[in-house]
Amino acid sequence: MSGDPQAAVERRLAARHLVQHPLTCREDDPDTFRLVRRHEADLDRWFTQRLGYRLHLDADSARLFKTGAVGHRPLRATSGRPLHQGEYVLLALVLATTAAGPAVISLRDLVDGVRSAAAEAEISLAGDAGERRALVAVLRWMIEHGLASEMHAHVDAYATDEAADAVLELRPDRIALVPLLTVVGADAPDTLLDRIQRRTATRQWLRSRLVEEPVVYRDDLTESEWSELRRRLGEEERILHEMFGLVLESRAEGVAAVDPAGTLADRRFPTGGTVGHAAVLLIDALVAEPHDAGARGFLPVTISHVGRLLAGFAERHQRRWANDLVAAPERLARRVIDLLVEVRLAERVPPAADPGDRSHPDDAGGPARDGDDGEPRVRLLPAAARFRPQGPTADGGPADDRQAQEALW
Repeated sequence: MSGDPQAAVERRLAARHLVQHPLTCREDDPDTFRLVRRHEADLDRWFTQRLGYRLHLDADSARLFKTGAVGHRPLRATSGRPLHQGEYVLLALVLATTAAGPAVISLRDLVDGVRSAAAEAEISLAGDAGERRALVAVLRWMIEHGLASEMHAHVDAYATDEAADAVLELRPDRIALVPLLTVVGADAPDTLLDRIQRRTATRQWLRSRLVEEPVVYRDDLTESEWSELRRRLGEEERILHEMFGLVLESRAEGVAAVDPAGTLADRRFPTGGTVGHAAVLLIDALVAEPHDAGARGFLPVTISHVGRLLAGFAERHQRRWANDLVAAPERLARRVIDLLVEVRLAERVPPAADPGDRSHPDDAGGPARDGDDGEPRVRLLPAAARFRPQGPTADGGPADDRQAQEALW
């Protein structure tokens, strides 16, 4: 591998891009695509030997096939939100309908093909307005990622008009690259997950976990896996720094991958805006509450307790926060929890088995835990404490007025 410093920078840029954009099209980012082509041999060796991935490259498309860890990088609609389950189902049906062509198809014929594929797979489709909106979101995702383009009219009209039509030009060659090869012959979800989670290749699997997830906690791993990771931590940091510029932070509870550039994640943390500020304030408030001596470090709290905390923060910060979220603390709570769960700073906890168990009763405004009539709960994970703002109170000032932390991932 070349010792040229400029070549090393180019390889890292290309590797970071491929991790973020496993399907890369030349027309979307010609400069980065040229870097991938220029360093194809080194990138292929990196990904294959170090992560167990496979790089496919042709004249105008690059596809990084990731196997080894199921990460936290969801597909996102054009608005930036993650696709929901129904959209994933429709995406799979659209891919099945179009992978073999034709190169040009009308929207009506595509819809008919999706319904036929659903019937063959024994999937029931509602055919209502919500489903039409979901299909439009899927098609817009395909258009955005170079799998299709609109030749005549726009697919958006189908969301509100069942009779609307459009003409799409498809790229069946790229569409065929979207599914992982591990789906071939996998007749059940467990089979597919077993194939993807190749824990037998321990070093590659651990390395891919650190690349695809912002934090790997000790109790995610077996004792032998944790020992292997700790024993080789210096080597792992050297490899991940060379490939992606990541720095590893190791604690008793786990290992975090820190990205000093703050751009590797598709959803950065810490982040600005109402949700980002509210998330930091929530962390500050919950870290200050009683801790658990267990591996996860924090006691679970009910969603309603989170909502009460955020409602109080919203009242005090209403001049700076988005009006629609200030007026709807429940929606703000959902978005804050979604953010913290996605970046592995929190986890959702099922309702307590015994709704009558209230080890921390909700008196005088305190948190209701481990019960609350079977209400779902959420718990901070240890890495969240890393982002606790410096200051005397939970909401003493804007998050960006406090000590900043480098971004995870």
